[in-house]
Amino acid sequence: MKKKISIEFVGHLTLLLFLLLLPSLSMARTAAQADLVVVKKSQRQLQLIAGGRILRTFPIALGNNPIGHKQYEGDGRTPEGRYVLDWRNPSSRFYKSIHISYPNRRDYERALRRGQKPGHAIMIHGIPNEFAQAPELFEAIDWTEGCIAVSNDAIEEIWRMVTNNTPIEIYP
Repeated sequence: MKKKISIEFVGHLTLLLFLLLLPSLSMARTAAQADLVVVKKSQRQLQLIAGGRILRTFPIALGNNPIGHKQYEGDGRTPEGRYVLDWRNPSSRFYKSIHISYPNRRDYERALRRGQKPGHAIMIHGIPNEFAQAPELFEAIDWTEGCIAVSNDAIEEIWRMVTNNTPIEIYP
């Protein structure tokens, strides 16, 4: 004995499946993940890239001595080269921060040959917490000690779109 499935039942089942899948479809659209971060120091911009396509571009501020590769602690320079975003700090004194794997072995050895420390704690971060109400003070100037600074809104977006171990390439 065959049972007939009503068109109304099929329609309701289709609608139910669509409604169940809708949240995951919209999340896939909004939760694009970058597989590479590119920083162009001379253009003062950070790009989030996935599959060779630029997803987002953000304006940045750099170290207070931005030209050239970071040589030693306190030089005010932002490193250049290929690194990895290896950990994050949700309670940073700069709103949120994501650590760049500087110094690598070559950076460390270069600084030691000069008799200096290479520096550490190079991050992508937001505005200092104590100035959250006046972010305009940090626009259009290089003010960090070698980090890459973005607005708090930008670091929120970067935080969501970048996972730990994402490569970062920093160009002059």
